[in-house]
Amino acid sequence: MSDAQKKAAAEAAIEYVKPGAVLGVGTGSTVNHFIDALAARRIEIAGAVSSSEASTKRLRSHGIEVLDLNQVDEIPVYVDGADESNHLLQLIKGGGGALTREKIIAAASRQYVCIADSSKLVDVLGRFPLPVEVIPMARSFVARQLVALGGRPELRVGFTTDNGNVILDVHGLEIAEPIRLEREINDIPGVVTNGLFALRPADVLLLGCDDGVRTLRAT
Repeated sequence: MSDAQKKAAAEAAIEYVKPGAVLGVGTGSTVNHFIDALAARRIEIAGAVSSSEASTKRLRSHGIEVLDLNQVDEIPVYVDGADESNHLLQLIKGGGGALTREKIIAAASRQYVCIADSSKLVDVLGRFPLPVEVIPMARSFVARQLVALGGRPELRVGFTTDNGNVILDVHGLEIAEPIRLEREINDIPGVVTNGLFALRPADVLLLGCDDGVRTLRAT
């Protein structure tokens, strides 16, 4: 993974920002580059809806107003990263633990622009462990159901989400049908949501490569 590739993808996403509109902003190291580039360009936006406390803190440090999603009618563009993407722009997200808020903002946005380095593009999702946010009292029950689905869930030790929940990282999955698995895991009682973004994939993937930024679009 290349920090230069991440930075290139993040800077390319600036072209999708709509001046004067509310902007959705995700979480993670690539998004940090995007926030810094947004501030450096001094683009006037109506404010940002943030998916995590960490991104909120970074946005505010640059003087960018952070809005509650309940305050806005729509989000024209949402910019966020991914831990994996297939060629249909279906994603695994949640390595930073903000998957639930990320999924909510993505669903509320008209266009989802994903930024990532070239290592994140894969043929089949699942090499990166799939995060599942779980209500604490249901942790063991949910883990047993995930084992029944063929995964090896591991508690993310010492981590609590911004929503007060725990994360189970599910190893050993080869996800040939992301939409089906996203629905199946979300139907388990106690699951808040999982890190598959297949029902609402990205619209654009800006992939930082050694020779520039490659643009992929959902078909």
